[in-house]
Amino acid sequence: MYFFLCNLSTLDIVYVSTTLPKLIYISHTGDHVMSYTACLAQLYFYILFVDTECFLLTTMAIDRYVAICFPLHYSLIMSKQVCVLLAFPAWFMASVNASIATCYVHNLTFYGLVEVRNFFCDIKAQISASISDTTFLRTFIIVDALFVGVIPSSLIFTSYVCIIYTVLKIKSSHGRWKTFSSCSSHITIVVVYFGSVISLYLTNSLEQDLVLSMMFVTLVPMLNPLVYSLRNKDIIRALRRIIHTKISCLL
Repeated sequence: MYFFLCNLSTLDIVYVSTTLPKLIYISHTGDHVMSYTACLAQLYFYILFVDTECFLLTTMAIDRYVAICFPLHYSLIMSKQVCVLLAFPAWFMASVNASIATCYVHNLTFYGLVEVRNFFCDIKAQISASISDTTFLRTFIIVDALFVGVIPSSLIFTSYVCIIYTVLKIKSSHGRWKTFSSCSSHITIVVVYFGSVISLYLTNSLEQDLVLSMMFVTLVPMLNPLVYSLRNKDIIRALRRIIHTKISCLL
């Protein structure tokens, strides 16, 4: 599990680094101009990291399934080699998908100075700004959503159906709660992440796009370390000591 968390932490760092620095620069200087090459690069890395996180969260659901349904064989099944073999396809498939999407966007035609109606180069905003026929690209996005969104979420759902079935067979209510609580962090991140993605790409309102984009590129990466850190007993004890000290100082 820590191997996948390391990958998730790396994603959070590089994912935020593709969008927020430019936003901070725009806010500080008021310069909204971005070169076409930089825009395509930002689009590529944005799709790469978003897709990788979708696949990685699916892999982590499989890890939780093995840990709960086959606890005695967990170390044997989820060896280091297997973890690498599960993580590598997530990065590879996301890289291929990002390359295809970026190539399609590169072939679009734009007229003059293009205004992208977002604070980063989102594919929806670029389609809206293009004067080309974007029917094929819109179809590609729908197919891509099935590949990146529906299939991973279906695998996650199937994994948790099996997990719930296994947990319900535990006779002790305390044992059931303790076992299922080990999945609480992952479930929280999955709901927030996939909920944000679905909301972002189903809305047709510019104002909602901007709000949801801001939440997606800032809130979700911030929640990942926070949610998983709160599962650590040492961190919880440290927070309790800090809160107790602050209250004692105030009193």
